[in-house]
Amino acid sequence: MNIDNKQRKTLGKRSAYLITTLYEKNKTIFRLKDIQNILNIDTASSRNFARKIVNRHIATRLKPGLFILLNYNLGRIDKFIGNEYIIAKELINDKKYYISHFSAMEIHGMITQPQYTVYAVSKKMIKPVNVHGIEFKFVPINKNEYFGYESYWITKQDKILISNIEKTIIDGLKNPQYCGGVIEIAKGIWMNQKKINVDRLIQYCLKINRVSITGRLGYIMDTYNIISDKKLVILQKHLTNTYNKLDPSLPSGGKYLKKWMLQLNISKNELLTAIKT
Repeated sequence: MNIDNKQRKTLGKRSAYLITTLYEKNKTIFRLKDIQNILNIDTASSRNFARKIVNRHIATRLKPGLFILLNYNLGRIDKFIGNEYIIAKELINDKKYYISHFSAMEIHGMITQPQYTVYAVSKKMIKPVNVHGIEFKFVPINKNEYFGYESYWITKQDKILISNIEKTIIDGLKNPQYCGGVIEIAKGIWMNQKKINVDRLIQYCLKINRVSITGRLGYIMDTYNIISDKKLVILQKHLTNTYNKLDPSLPSGGKYLKKWMLQLNISKNELLTAIKT
């Protein structure tokens, strides 16, 4: 980014130099250590400098020691510069993560409406963060459920980890509340049925070993007639005698379906209607 003389006077020489250098290094998200190294100052001085640029709306504090530049060059201070998925990655600051749920559905083309909440799973407990109107939510994940992700170029310079389409479905059926509910997941399955590796999907489902997920997956695939009866039987063999709600994020209600051990608090007609709209 080029900073003109008027902006340089407004920012001050050191702030202008910092911003220019961060842009040159493609670091719109930066840490105190970056300030120290670029300006050649100590830790205490870097903290004071960070406080000043935040107060002047040059940057926003994401969490202690982590900042993101605002769109100062365009004369706007209400929008951060950078990619929201990179922000999520930096907020977690751990290799054991991946972009998930509604966010993964959006990247995979499983939904048609833009989302303003970014979801990622992490083995760490992290509080939600709001950055200029975008909510970042972090879903804790068990060690045995950390699989089914892939590397994805989100910009020309940056990669993220994202759940593959099959794991996105499984994660969604486990926690539909992070995906807009079972109907949204079902629509995503229908829209992307040709992309889905059914054998891998079943493998993931059985690996997670939760009968609620097995029943939900089997019912959706059965309703939409997406997989063979032989593969449906594989899922049915792993059910128990316990009924689960089709959508746990909705109130109880509806008839009980023994075939998939589900209480249908979403009707079959609703699922069928959803794919026609």
